[in-house]
Amino acid sequence: MRSLVNNTLRFLQSEDGPTAVEYAVMLALILVACIVIVTSLGKSVSSTFSKVNNAMS
Repeated sequence: MRSLVNNTLRFLQSEDGPTAVEYAVMLALILVACIVIVTSLGKSVSSTFSKVNNAMS
């Protein structure tokens, strides 16, 4: 039982856990930014291709 308590205290005092959470939050924010950028660029590119297609016909 004492070993379990010591391991739990060591885990809570360790800085690896918060660092991993910070990296996960940063990764999530980067992914959201990429999705927003790709979505907006996709709409812009689609509009441009539509204009070119209509101009050629």
